[in-house]
This record gives sequence, structure tokens and C-alpha cells, in this order.
Amino acid sequence: MKYIIIFILLINSLNANKQDFSVIINKPFNANLFGIVEDYDRTISAVGFSKNYNQKTNISRSYSDAFEYLATVSKKYGSQMHLIKVNNSANVTLSKVSHLSKFNEAVALVKTPTNGYFVGGYTMDGSLLVMKLDNQGNTHFIKTFGTKNYDKMNNLILLSDGGVLAIGSSITSRDSHDNIFNTGLGNNDIFLTRFSREGHILWSKKYGTLHDDRGIDAVEARDGSIIVIGTTSHKKSRDVTIMRITENGNKIWLKHYGEKVNTTDKLLPKKIIRLKDNNFLIALSQLNSMQKEHIRFIKLDLYQNILIDREIFTTYPSVINDIKEFSNGNIIAVGYVQGSYNTDALAMILDSTLTLLNQEHYGDNNYDIFNATTILHNSQIAVAGAHTATNSQETDMWIVKLNSDASMVKLPVQSDDFYTELCKLFQQEINNKEIRIYRDLTIELTAPRILFKVGESKLTQIQKLFLEKFSAKLISFLYHYKKRIQRFEVDGHTSQEWAKVSFKERYLKNEKLSLNRSYETLQYIFSQEPREVQEWLITVLKGSGYSYSQKMNTPKKSRRVSFKIYLK
Repeated sequence: MKYIIIFILLINSLNANKQDFSVIINKPFNANLFGIVEDYDRTISAVGFSKNYNQKTNISRSYSDAFEYLATVSKKYGSQMHLIKVNNSANVTLSKVSHLSKFNEAVALVKTPTNGYFVGGYTMDGSLLVMKLDNQGNTHFIKTFGTKNYDKMNNLILLSDGGVLAIGSSITSRDSHDNIFNTGLGNNDIFLTRFSREGHILWSKKYGTLHDDRGIDAVEARDGSIIVIGTTSHKKSRDVTIMRITENGNKIWLKHYGEKVNTTDKLLPKKIIRLKDNNFLIALSQLNSMQKEHIRFIKLDLYQNILIDREIFTTYPSVINDIKEFSNGNIIAVGYVQGSYNTDALAMILDSTLTLLNQEHYGDNNYDIFNATTILHNSQIAVAGAHTATNSQETDMWIVKLNSDASMVKLPVQSDDFYTELCKLFQQEINNKEIRIYRDLTIELTAPRILFKVGESKLTQIQKLFLEKFSAKLISFLYHYKKRIQRFEVDGHTSQEWAKVSFKERYLKNEKLSLNRSYETLQYIFSQEPREVQEWLITVLKGSGYSYSQKMNTPKKSRRVSFKIYLK
């Protein structure tokens, strides 16, 4: 019982030392991340913006752009696109700022087949941007586009031909010579631009009504047509706009959901994805009777038919910013929840019927938000957003990893942690000089009574009694962390003694003896464990014989077994 209690305390200590996979990138002034993807080498990349002061002023230069002049002389801080790469140990391996001539912000990040990126965003003076980067953030091209008026991008989606579609809003042009002025009729219009994989604009069109229309998101259907979501606002109401267009941008149908979707509640669509059954899921924000935001999901098919319409009621006002579908049909949804005194990042898991399975809140006592998510190859979830430290007024870029139940992923336990806890677990044996533990996680049996006699490989009763106690603690410890164990070796050793034989025979006989010592120890330890543990041990346990290649300073100490733990 004493050893069980010690073991439980050590396991709790090791768990307490494990840190969450939460990366906070602190920059001067407000910073945020809005897009996140998994790279082909299993690292994570995210994009957003950071800000810096522009302190250099060129007084002698002439300016034709008022925005550029004001940005130069005002010493106001301005935004620049910022690309972040994080490895599996939660270390930032790349942090690259765009340094474009105009202040700008990125809103979306998608992968290219060559492991690079398309980045979508907009400048602060109303131009739209699409950039193509390699996997180190080096620029292949930058495309600036839009109308003569103020435009803003909301998302950039990857299409099946390798190109991208930019979706956003544009203030209506009143210039009759503006060839983009096709159907723009109101204050704002939905604005779509399609690019080829090489960055050529294939078409650019506006869609809208006499009222205020805004483009929010889009997704490509299996047949190549595109479903677009947005809003149409008029007087005191706001309808959800859902539109289907051809791959060339021609309108197939346009639907304003107001009559069938509670006109008394203001709806704001946030995200649309295509599901594995080739239907579509929209995440929306909706004001309840108390004028507080809560979550709504609508599943529909290609022909405007609503298949599921479900509201998610939460204690505090909550909003979903991004959704993705797991291979089993479950949904991860991320956003934020507003408590009485602060805003927390929100993660939800729903099943295929849009029933809430689990939710988690993350953050400190200020403002924290999740903006974008992607599902990784191992069914974990990467999320990007913004975090505000305690007593701070500025947001920092934030990347986290979640498990498929929305709990936070823990960073892998390092070998130094294992070494420290093994020393605590076997403190009595170390003090009694029965074993020695090295930082490379090698454990050697050193007490004279548990060493082998010359030429012997059979375990004595004394050795068996020691191994029974020793392995009970060690195997239990390793089994608890079986996901981190790559290999567990039992290594036999010998001295160089073997009279009246050649060099070759001496080596081969000692090799066989060391293998026998390894096997005898291995089989005894293995036989002490229950079937469940044995089934795991056969996947990691290995016996090796080192002959006299690692002999100690005396022949007697060389006649031993050692154990080696290899971590993943």
C-alpha cells in the first residue's frame, strides 16, 4: 500500500508539471490571428496581424495618397499581416511580418498543393489583397484589387482548381465607367473575386439589393457551384442572404431567410462549410428575447431545403466564429462567450444532429476569443485567436491545441521530467545503492546481491524478490504514460572473463550469456503483470545483449542487467 500511495503522488506531480499546448505571441499593441492550417510536416501555421509604430518620416517626399501621408506623419501604429508557425513542442519556428507599403490586416489562410499559402486580407484604406507565399512565408506574388470605393474582405476560400475565391463587401460605385458596377444597388454589396492558382483574376462581381448587403463566407459545392452567405439589412431588421452561383459567378438562386427564420430575431451568419454528405452547415449568431447573442445552426441542401434548424442555448451570450467537421460527423465550433465581467474563448463539440456534446471555456479574466480552427491529422484541433493577459489592455496572438472533446492538449512530458520522477519513485533504492538512474533514462542494477555470478544467467531467489518489487513500481509508472513510451529495453551485460578461449569465442560466449541474462529478467518481469499490461508490453518491450561492450570498472559490477526507456 505504501508504494501505491507514493506512485499516485508521483503521477500527480508529473501531471501537474505538464503544460497546456497554448502559445501566446506577445507583440506591442493589439495583435490577433484569424486563419489557421496544418502544414504538410504536421506543424501549424496561423495568420493575422500585429502592429508597430511608424516613426520614420520623409518630409521631402511628395505624397499623392492621403492615407500614406497620414500614416507616415501621424506616428500612429499600423497593422501588418503576420504569419506564425508553431511546432509540436509549442515553439514558434517562424514569425514573419509582411511590411507592405500600406497598413493591412489578414483575415484568412489556406494551403497550396506545394505546402505554401494563400493569404487574404485588406488594407486600411479599402483595397483588397491576395498574397501567395511559400512555406517559409516568402512572397510569390501580391495582388491588390477592388473598386474605387471602400472594400473589405471577410474570407478567402480554396477552390477545387487550386485557385481561391475572395468574399467581402464593397460600397456601391456611382461611377458609370466602373465595369464592376453590375448589380450593386445599395450602400454595401456582396463582392466576390475569383483567382486562378497563378493569381490571375478570372472574374469579379457584385451582388446585392437596394438595401445594405454584406458578404460573409462561401463554400464550393461538389458540382463546382458556390454557396455564398451574407446579410441584407433594411430598417431595423437583418435577413440572412444565401445565394448559389455558378463557377463563373452567375446567379442560380438567391434566398433571403427572414420569414421562415424568426424575423423578430436579428440573425448574423458567421460561417458555412460543406459536410461529408455534401449538404451545408451554417453557424449563425442570433439575438434572443433579452437581446443577448446565442448560437444557431442551420443545415441545408443544395436546393435551399432546410434539413436541421437548431438553437444552442447557453447561460451566457455566446457566438461561434468557425466550424469544422470530423471524419465521424461530429462538429467542432469555436468562438467566444461573454460572462458578467469578462469574455472567454469558447469551444464546443456537437454530434451530426447538432446536439451539444461538450463545451469548454478558455482564457484569463479579460478578453479572450477563438477566431478560426482546423482539424489536424490525429483528430486534435488547432485554434487561433486572441488572448489578453491579466492587467493588460492589449490583445496578443494566440494558438492552442484541443482534443476531440474540446479539452486542452497537454505538451509531451520531457525526459528531464521522467528522470526527476523516477528518482523520486526509486529514492529508497538509490539511497541503498541498489540502482543508479541516469538522465538518458537508463536504470542500472548495482547492488552486489542482485548481480549475476560468473557464467550464470538464472535468477536467484534474492534477485527475483528484488525484481518483483522493482518492476511493480516501474511498469506501473510506464504503463500510466504508455502513449509517451516508444521502447523499453532490458539489456544484459557481462564481464570479459572467459578462460582458455580465443578472442572470437570469448566475445560470442559473452554475447550469448548477456542475451540469456536479458531474457531471464525480461520474462520474469513480464510474467508478473496482468494480461492488459502484457498486451501493451509486447509492443514496446525489447531484450538485448551487450556482451562486455559496456563493462564497468570491475568484472563483478559488469555482470548485471540495465533498463532503458525511450520516449516518443
